[in-house]
Amino acid sequence: MTKEATAKLPVEKNKDYVIDITGLTSEGMGVGRIEGYTLFVEGALPEEQVEVKAIKLLKNYGFGKLNKILKPSEYRIEPSCPVAKRCGGCQLLHYDYKGQLDMKTRTVKDAMERLGGLKNLLVHDTIGMKEPWRYRNKAQFPVGLDKDLVIGFYASRSHQIIDTHQCLIQDELNDQVTAIMRIFIKKYGISVYDEVSGKGLIRHIMTRKGFKTGEVMVCIVTNGETIANDKELVNMLLDKVKGLKSIILNVNKKQTNVIMGNKNIVLYGDEYITDYIGEFRFMISPLSFFQVNPVQTEVLYGKALEYAGLQGDEVVFDAYCGIGTISLFLSRKAKKVYGVEIVDQAIENAKQNAKLNNVDNVEFILGESEKVIPDMYKKGIKADVIVVDPPRKGCEVEMLDVIADMQPKRVVYVSCNPSTLARDLKYLDGKGYKAVEVQPVDMFPHTAHVETVVCLNRKHSESSD
Repeated sequence: MTKEATAKLPVEKNKDYVIDITGLTSEGMGVGRIEGYTLFVEGALPEEQVEVKAIKLLKNYGFGKLNKILKPSEYRIEPSCPVAKRCGGCQLLHYDYKGQLDMKTRTVKDAMERLGGLKNLLVHDTIGMKEPWRYRNKAQFPVGLDKDLVIGFYASRSHQIIDTHQCLIQDELNDQVTAIMRIFIKKYGISVYDEVSGKGLIRHIMTRKGFKTGEVMVCIVTNGETIANDKELVNMLLDKVKGLKSIILNVNKKQTNVIMGNKNIVLYGDEYITDYIGEFRFMISPLSFFQVNPVQTEVLYGKALEYAGLQGDEVVFDAYCGIGTISLFLSRKAKKVYGVEIVDQAIENAKQNAKLNNVDNVEFILGESEKVIPDMYKKGIKADVIVVDPPRKGCEVEMLDVIADMQPKRVVYVSCNPSTLARDLKYLDGKGYKAVEVQPVDMFPHTAHVETVVCLNRKHSESSD
């Protein structure tokens, strides 16, 4: 900003201010205002009064550094993780879990009212976990050098690796795997990747675990197709890691922020492991998308099935279907389910998963949902119920328009972003679909993210449906 523009703001850079925190952003930063000007403050919680230093000012908002907590939230606690203040993985370890759930409910309600213009909408309390620890079945650890070997997670909004020997939201197996990798790398002098030069071998360590099967995959992402002493590495992992079914070398030679490459070399076992969500078994390969919290995924998809209100004779469209998890859940009570997804590997996984579970009333189609589904409708294939689970940017207008044109009895919207969800619900409201019930689900405890599932009915048919 120019000095002239900055002079018009009610805030001066590097000056201290006392503000009240009224909410949190989707990244977990506190939100406060000075004469209507918004400041985002990392580490501050709702209902706190804090002293902050204004450190970066933009036209409509700025960022403040937390100096002092003058009035703490009743939910503020001491983080249980020693690197909580530096690691960017969990934003809310200083927030008691009940406070987190209350905040997530408020976040969804506020988005519905403020962005969606949807007043008096039934928003249930967020469904949390009985044990909100060690819930992740997948971890990705960047590897680098900072005077010494570092394996851990990136600091917030940076690529600085915070060395981590234990993560309380990951399965304990990760502590074992990373400890073994530290020993192996140092013992054999294996080089690690440098983002600036693009040189060095080991880039990331990725692990997956089937929570119901106990099967474990270890995937080493490398800037090359071989790793010295790989047989010794396999033996070290097999000796210590219970349930190990797969060791993979994933090759990524590109100088990119994308973690995984497209080529997998099996060092031991199979190229996949399996796990269950509900009664359904899924094959999980290194590149598969699979929800990282299987306990809450079952809750979320169960609610989606409930909201779909299927009686057994319906045709259902599942837009943005991924590897077919929701589609398989819906198949239990639908006549026919069509799943549509743009990622070809996901569609192949979806077909494999349908076959694995002996489900024959699901058909998976590769392509953009906003193009494929309108084309299906033009060909006379019509849905009684449509389920959408789009990426964070929400649905494309073409998708929302074909929903309105097709006039299904119900729409079930699964979302990972309350803001784009509210925007799309407002659009659908104007097209004849009323949101009647909203259920937030805490898929990622100790982070600011919240998943939401919404039931929408066609307005003129509410009494008959």
